[in-house]
Amino acid sequence: MAEGGGGEELLRPPPAAGPKRLCSRACPTAAPRPGSGPGPGPGRAALAAGAGAGPGAAAAAVAAGAGGCCPAVGAAAARLRQPESLLDAAAKRVAGSWAFERVEGRFQRIPEPVQRRIVYWSFPRSERQIRMYSSFQPGRAAAAGPAPGAGPGAGAGPGAGAGAGPAAGAAPPGDDSPAPAAPPAGSPAAASPAAPPADGLPFRRGVRLLESGAVDSVLQVGFHLSGTVTEPATATEPEMTYKVAISFDRCKITSVTCGCGNKDIFYCAHVVALSLYRIRKPDQVKLRLPISETLFQMNRDQLQKFVQYLITAHHTEVLPTAQKLADEILSSNSEINQVHGAPDPTAGASIDDENCWHLDEEQVREQVKLFLSQGGYYGSGKQLNSMFAKVREMLRMRDSNGARMLTLITEQFMADPRLSLWRQQGTGMTDKCRQLWDELGALWVCVVLNPHCKLEEKSCWLRQLRKWSDMDVCPLEDGNYGNELPNITNALTQSASHSQDSLARPRRTVFTRAIEGCDLHWQDSHLQRIISSDFYVSPSYQREGESLLFNSQGQPLWLEHVPTACARVDALRSHGYPKEALRLTVAIINTLRLQQQRQLEIYKHQKKELLQRGATTITNLEGWVGHPLNPVGCLFLTLTEACRLEEESCLEISDAGDAKPPVYQHVPVVTGSLDSGESYLALALEVALVGMGQQRVMPEGLYAQDKVCRNEEQIIARLQELELDAALVQTLRKQCILLLEGGPFSGLGEVIHRESVPMHTFAKYLFSALLPHDADLAYKLALRAMRLPVLETTAPSGDVSHPHHLVSVVPSRYPRWFTLGHLESQQCELASTMLTAAKGDMLRLRTVLEAIQKNIHSSSLIFKLAQDAFKIATPADNSSDTTLLNVALELGLQVMRMTLSTLNWRRREMVRWLVTCATEVGVRALVSILQSWYTLFTPTEATSIVAATVMSHNTILRLSLDYPQREELASCARTLALQCAMKDPQNCALSALTLCEKDHIAFETAYQIVIDAASTGMTYSQLFTIARYMEHRGYPLRAFKLASLAMTHLNLAYNQDTHPAINDVLWACALSHSLGKNELAAIIPLVVKSVHCATVLSDILRRCTMTAPGLAGIPGRRNSGKLMSTDKAPLRQLLDATISAYINTTHSRLTHISPRHYGEFIEFLSKARETFLLAQDGHIQFAQFIDNLKQIYKGKKKLMMLVRERFG
Repeated sequence: MAEGGGGEELLRPPPAAGPKRLCSRACPTAAPRPGSGPGPGPGRAALAAGAGAGPGAAAAAVAAGAGGCCPAVGAAAARLRQPESLLDAAAKRVAGSWAFERVEGRFQRIPEPVQRRIVYWSFPRSERQIRMYSSFQPGRAAAAGPAPGAGPGAGAGPGAGAGAGPAAGAAPPGDDSPAPAAPPAGSPAAASPAAPPADGLPFRRGVRLLESGAVDSVLQVGFHLSGTVTEPATATEPEMTYKVAISFDRCKITSVTCGCGNKDIFYCAHVVALSLYRIRKPDQVKLRLPISETLFQMNRDQLQKFVQYLITAHHTEVLPTAQKLADEILSSNSEINQVHGAPDPTAGASIDDENCWHLDEEQVREQVKLFLSQGGYYGSGKQLNSMFAKVREMLRMRDSNGARMLTLITEQFMADPRLSLWRQQGTGMTDKCRQLWDELGALWVCVVLNPHCKLEEKSCWLRQLRKWSDMDVCPLEDGNYGNELPNITNALTQSASHSQDSLARPRRTVFTRAIEGCDLHWQDSHLQRIISSDFYVSPSYQREGESLLFNSQGQPLWLEHVPTACARVDALRSHGYPKEALRLTVAIINTLRLQQQRQLEIYKHQKKELLQRGATTITNLEGWVGHPLNPVGCLFLTLTEACRLEEESCLEISDAGDAKPPVYQHVPVVTGSLDSGESYLALALEVALVGMGQQRVMPEGLYAQDKVCRNEEQIIARLQELELDAALVQTLRKQCILLLEGGPFSGLGEVIHRESVPMHTFAKYLFSALLPHDADLAYKLALRAMRLPVLETTAPSGDVSHPHHLVSVVPSRYPRWFTLGHLESQQCELASTMLTAAKGDMLRLRTVLEAIQKNIHSSSLIFKLAQDAFKIATPADNSSDTTLLNVALELGLQVMRMTLSTLNWRRREMVRWLVTCATEVGVRALVSILQSWYTLFTPTEATSIVAATVMSHNTILRLSLDYPQREELASCARTLALQCAMKDPQNCALSALTLCEKDHIAFETAYQIVIDAASTGMTYSQLFTIARYMEHRGYPLRAFKLASLAMTHLNLAYNQDTHPAINDVLWACALSHSLGKNELAAIIPLVVKSVHCATVLSDILRRCTMTAPGLAGIPGRRNSGKLMSTDKAPLRQLLDATISAYINTTHSRLTHISPRHYGEFIEFLSKARETFLLAQDGHIQFAQFIDNLKQIYKGKKKLMMLVRERFG
């Protein structure tokens, strides 16, 4: 850090600090007695001392300027006109910096008016700290950081101290240290998603109580404030009055007590109300010196009366204690008599006590433990994020409780029982939980990089961090995978000879970076000068040639591992040094620019060789996007904070959900060199583009890869908040050109590593931003970004010498890209964006189409692109765009070719959509897909979907075709149908016949294809279906022939009486019967051979004995109307087969029959008897059959008894 000036203030540690202490008076002249006159007035030396910067000088001035220096209270207008008195100025400085015990020890005599002013100014002077300790939600004004020590003039009246005073934990009031900055927009400290509605916040409730007059009986005795706060009655609760007590020291509240019994991390509304009363209405507060001072002024009689009245007023509470103390005091050997002085709770803290704001550590532990125990509960994660935001707010206010609270949180995180469970089971934690651990690690990096922390503090943190990191359950930085990232304190390898193994660390936990951060310091003189001044430049005579400290313009550089340098920036921001953070950010950006120039020079020398190879093994092992230290986001936020237009500050907490998008303005970069005309906003855009355009290897592990995607989306969301004006567009164009020309150093260069992180999401933003200003550059960049080399089959061969800061990685495996699906969808989104923008431009559409066909390897994504293009090309309220329609069709055809030989559950949807798209394009497109069907569709799809849809009435009407066009389409459809029937007769024959109905020759050809295929590859169900179709079309003889062929393929067992083919068999027999005796005689042998089910055969027999249903309209055939006899052919053979089937079925059923089926079996025999009786000697046959059953199955007595009862 800088030596002298602001830098010295920045690095100066806060003074030692601390609660109750022992008070005594060794000499009766140490303080004024009642009625004693004032001390000597201040002389010139005292005035000079009071004007000094140090609290020691101020204390001397206070002591010297006691008598008559305390001004009277004047009117408000007079106060505004009067300068602050020397007494008040000095008392304020002393009150904020020194424990009162130190003042007493320094000066033997402190006049009472001086004591009063010190006590007066020792209470916190700003409401911002009260708010910070009373709600999760910081509010806009709270974010503004500590205010400089300012206050009213002489005789402070109402409002004295309001909005004034130093920040908690900041440098002493009145010094020149920079005030902390507002929290960044979108940072955890700037938003508290878990905060309850504003009306429920303790701070807001406390304000309401104060404004409603609920605060009463306020008394300040020394460093102790007490009062009562009355809660008004509600519908469910009566009015309640609570006693509130607050102890304070050096402008910090050190302890609070309230009768409401509040159990929370933060102060209750009653403590808030009393505190704000003291800040806003200090003149209405009765102020007394510490009680020890008052007691010192009493004589013996007064002291005795005081004690007795006190005991009488509270005898039930204090009498036992009073007697115990009296006994000990009267005992000369008691411990109480060995101690000099006596405790005074109103006298402020001791010199040795720690001076910090009151924080209920037990409640912090309990709250964190509760939130962690809720596991996956949504609100618990939000509450924990809010606690992290509170830590950041405390750090920004330079409050020592920030690190203290973070330690308490971390202890509970490490004690989470789920850690050991996850480790035992080998399962990873959820993403939400991982993000909480990431934030925990990032906060510790900020804490250990505190520019003004003491060495002993850092040593203590380092021991604690190492203890946590060494625990087995401590989460790893990148989840369950090993990491190969460099140490935070080392830049990437500077030599090509370094191997990958030299950078590896065996085990990196979430605390490793904070542990490494403890090795960093701020004593580098160059670094100190950078952050101390905006005008630190190199002398003009040294600007020639190379320099590690300055660029050619004389601007300072900071050569450090980029994420580490950014961690320094984040630490400066986090601890309330926004100007210093800005200066270091500008130096880092100047360094990145120089690095970019040198990379371009290196690439120019290697360009020819790299382009010949077409690939490179050069890449960054450590990407800046998704990095645990978030370097890109840190620099971007630091720069945009300086440009943000804030609304007028107010102390009210905004209601949740009314956040407006930030508004930015250009703020010129303050520099010692010639006016560059740059703004911080342009630098923010530039650094985001440089960081996101970095060519880097995809990290290993699901969480690390998901973090890359998530961080990229977060940065782009912030970039989209910028309104691009001429200056920003110029920056955008310049960086895009550099990214395109960056070679292997840029993710958008001509040659990249096979496993390089894709640039699709980034390129989509760049394309949309550039398109209105430079369409050619936008398309060039987006088309370059369309590639996804990890899916290409060709891998880079060999190695190339690589420049200083990059690492050579030879791919030896197919990478495990867990986020590949997301990356491919982003690639699709980029292509869709280009297609939409190129609507109507045939040349650009053709270029985009070629990029899609070359780079996208997922059929479902190409289909989505085709659908998107079709929707855009056919708006409901306008005419179609032919160029985009043709692109949609071409993409659809590619999908058909890609999925033709693979299984895809959306295939039918894709085929139907393609026909719809081709219909929109026109008749030539339909003819084309019909003629080339074999490269696009299966035979079934071509006949049942494509040709059928093309030949439908709706398609003809949609296209408004004339007769020649309809004939051409029909001819193509018939040709397709016959080709498909030849290729797949089983599935396409019926469709082919249907499509060829109107053309006799084609129909006959299709029929012959069916006949030829019937004996080999077709099933009985297919043949029956076609046979029924033939009958329906008026070809009964052809139907009979096909039915006969079908019967030869059928086989019905004895127990298949519910077979789906039974209806087809009955229909075939009815068809044969209707055609005549010859056809019936021809099919009955087939039925007898194929059907062995008795009930089916008997059903066929009964139907055949009835009058024939007609001769199906065949000319020359007449129905005689006579019933057919079962004793003659052809029914005799069917009757014998039916009787035989009943006999066989009966024996089969009796083999495994159970008593519950006896009744069913008797009914079966009754049906069998009906069939037997159709024969001339049927009753004799049936009787013999029953007798045989009785003989064979006589063991089934109950069943045979039932048989005898029914059949004799």
